[in-house]
Amino acid sequence: MAARRHEPGGSTASLWRARRRRCYEILERDAAHDRTAHRVEIGLIVLVVLNVVVAVLETVPSLYLRDYRAFLGFERLSLLVFALEYALRLWVAPENPRYRGLSPLRARLRYARTAVAIVDLIAWLPFVLSAAFGVNLVTLAIFRLLRFIKLVRYSPGMQSLLEVLHRESQALMACFWLLSAAVLVAASAMYVAEGHVQPEHLGSIPAAMWWAMATVTTVGYGDVYPVTVAGRIIASLTMVTGIVMIALPVGIIATSFVDVIKRRDFVITWGMVARVPLFADLDASGIGEIHKMLSAHTAQPGEVIARRGEVARSMYFIASGEVELEFADSVHVLGEGQFFGEMALLHQTHRAATARARMRSMLLILEAESLAEVIRRHPEIGKRIRAMAKDGEGPHPVRRSADIANDELAEPPAPEGA
Repeated sequence: MAARRHEPGGSTASLWRARRRRCYEILERDAAHDRTAHRVEIGLIVLVVLNVVVAVLETVPSLYLRDYRAFLGFERLSLLVFALEYALRLWVAPENPRYRGLSPLRARLRYARTAVAIVDLIAWLPFVLSAAFGVNLVTLAIFRLLRFIKLVRYSPGMQSLLEVLHRESQALMACFWLLSAAVLVAASAMYVAEGHVQPEHLGSIPAAMWWAMATVTTVGYGDVYPVTVAGRIIASLTMVTGIVMIALPVGIIATSFVDVIKRRDFVITWGMVARVPLFADLDASGIGEIHKMLSAHTAQPGEVIARRGEVARSMYFIASGEVELEFADSVHVLGEGQFFGEMALLHQTHRAATARARMRSMLLILEAESLAEVIRRHPEIGKRIRAMAKDGEGPHPVRRSADIANDELAEPPAPEGA
């Protein structure tokens, strides 16, 4: 009887945990190919962009006075959405793998201290406080513009840039100190050279630092300029030094950014290759060889990637987007991270389906000829692949189906008279 009395409570708790998990998947896009999560993400991105646009337009007095009610209504709607989003993200924090093992309260407190949570809080809390104290919303325009930072959550590129800044923080700090030293030296030299000639602009080192900063950064406003030979020599050296000082951090950030992007793409591609049953037992060097042979292709919506009946000589990895496989009696849809046509690497069979891009899709293509070249240069890879390709042999026998229907690749037709 005691067990029965606990059943309703346990069932309710399980239901709430399931709802919390589903909410986490939607907000964090934890489940692949989740259309609801995709729609929610797009909606939040559009709302953030509109908020920035409205915040800019509100600074135009004529527009603000004419459309005050519309601006106020949009702001209230935005506050409601952002506050609800923050509350939901706080509620689902225990589902985050990073907080696994913590109590729900500690997980939420840990999440609340993260940078993204603080940005989410700033997106709505100051405006609620301003409404309580009767502050004009226009005076909080700077906080509204900070909502633009919320887009970092949805942009892998911006996340990569932040990773670069953190990764190269010491080098960038060194560049900052070098730039500061250059400004200080240039200001001191100009103070000595022309402080007595232009006392109103260069009569002290702090005053001369404005000229030095404008010159080192190669801006050159023209409000202060040297009039003596010594001053012009100092200015020339300062300009050349400034070009070098500015180029240093730009080069560091650009090089590191490219490295981060390549590393991220490599990890994603590596994971997709390793998932193919045909390559499951290959070691790191074997997968690395295959990774080098992949070529990229962007398929536009509706583009035919492969036609039914043609000889298959390549396999495809879907890096992004969706591909539709049209069989004679059915249609299958593959998404990001999936693949098709792997048996074509060993058997030049005829395709049983037409592959068509449902949306703009990035594909990685592995040609049979490329694999043959690697097998020629690395015979051990060929031995592994041939052993795995034998049905029923090896720890991971190759299935002709992989991620798609069993008849994705049909056997080639028998020759006439056979």
